[in-house]
Amino acid sequence: MERLCLDCGTAVKGRADKKFCDDSCRNNYNNRIKTEDSLVLRRINSILKKNRNILAQFNPNGKAKISRKKLISAGFNFDYHTYYYETQNGNCYIFCYEYGYLVLNDDRVLVVKREEKLWLS
Repeated sequence: MERLCLDCGTAVKGRADKKFCDDSCRNNYNNRIKTEDSLVLRRINSILKKNRNILAQFNPNGKAKISRKKLISAGFNFDYHTYYYETQNGNCYIFCYEYGYLVLNDDRVLVVKREEKLWLS
């Protein structure tokens, strides 16, 4: 059975476990795989950063109520966030990094900033 290079498709000669015809093809293949992965990560990180910046913009004093429509019109994407935080009384805050929001009953959201001290080891 003839083995083909994973990058250029030419016949591979040599060891039975060899996947590429030369170092150039190996580098091209691995760089292409890494680029495809990083495009997805960059797109998601871009959305998360935008969401964080929008929450920060509408929350200059640490806590603010704002309409959901206003966030959407600013470009906020409710599908992307970094984590949830559930309080003892059952409220579920949704965060984008240190800025978060709590969905209220009247089509408004309470925007908050979580104050945490980060300790460096």
